[in-house]
Amino acid sequence: FPHFVIAVKHEKNGGDFYILRATIDIEFINRQIAGLHLRPSSDTFLINRQGILQTSSHFFGDILEKYKFNVPRYSSYEEVIEIKDDKGYPFILGYSYIEQSPFIFIAIESPGELMKNWLSLRSSLLVFLLLSVIVIILVILWGSTYMVNKIKEADIKRAKVVHDLEYTNKMASIGRLAAGIVHEINNPMAIINQKAGLLKDIVSTQDSNPYKDKFLGLANSILQSVDRCSAITHRFLGFAKRMDFKTTPINLELLIKEVLGFLGKEASYRNISINIYADDSLPEIESDRGHLQQVFLNIINNAFAATSDGGSIDITIKEKNKYANIVITDNGRGIPGDHLEHIFEPFYTTKKEGTGLGLSITYDIVQKLGGEIKVKSKIGKGTSFTVSLPITNNAFK
Repeated sequence: FPHFVIAVKHEKNGGDFYILRATIDIEFINRQIAGLHLRPSSDTFLINRQGILQTSSHFFGDILEKYKFNVPRYSSYEEVIEIKDDKGYPFILGYSYIEQSPFIFIAIESPGELMKNWLSLRSSLLVFLLLSVIVIILVILWGSTYMVNKIKEADIKRAKVVHDLEYTNKMASIGRLAAGIVHEINNPMAIINQKAGLLKDIVSTQDSNPYKDKFLGLANSILQSVDRCSAITHRFLGFAKRMDFKTTPINLELLIKEVLGFLGKEASYRNISINIYADDSLPEIESDRGHLQQVFLNIINNAFAATSDGGSIDITIKEKNKYANIVITDNGRGIPGDHLEHIFEPFYTTKKEGTGLGLSITYDIVQKLGGEIKVKSKIGKGTSFTVSLPITNNAFK
């Protein structure tokens, strides 16, 4: 098989000489060169200066065959050039002349293979860019959708607040109108009271009238009804009257009974029992009567709304640490836990017809009166409001 032979002639004195010759196994060189292959498509080999292959080539022939391309020009440095085969296909050729030998080291690579890494990198970059664009678009769509939904919710809430304000203003107008009507009713009621009293006096002087007793009974009934109407209208006007905070001595039990007078018919119609447990030792407190009426009316109204027909409402009044504690408990449906922390916020309501202002105003009034209001509730068991008011209050004197 082909092999390399190196021979060196050594001349002696007297004209004699000898030759030292060494043979190098070609497989050793092939293994060295084959170890330089970077890719399956690359090829490395040795040629001599006549273009004869000195080692095996993967694509250009076997040992001692003619190299198909021209022998590259001599250069003392490594060179890289581009060549084309007989079909016009390009190759990148790198070569180096081995000094002090007739051999040239050749390395050939296809341009397509050399560009694979770049193409792979470019593809990766394009894929990354495409994915980034998709992610950015998705984020923009999600963000814009989220913001639009938030704006829509805000618009809905704003419209609801405006609607609630309109409803509140409407109810205030009705309240003012009702106060005017009540005031106008007082005038004919006063006339009825006066005329009925006069008729009673006239009949009282007629001892011979056989219908005297019956007539006096009817007159007394009219006068009692007039007194009742007068008490109702005066109580309504006193409650509706706009007042600044002013403290007066107040018997809480009597005050709450006055408030319940507004709701007596509803309690009777719905068969709701109202029980008041008052501590006899509790003294009168110093607070604002009109505002306390509004506080208790709001809370008891809510208790009526939450209580089913046939239910009960218990009101306990007692003293604790120089404070009067009024506990109003119903056995209604209760308030869910997620609603409980918001019930004192303005315009927060779970009622379809509610404005969400009652408990907010109640909380504000109790705070201004130097008191505190708390609420406990359990679904299906009922709700308990506790109003704590100072017995002595000098804040508004």
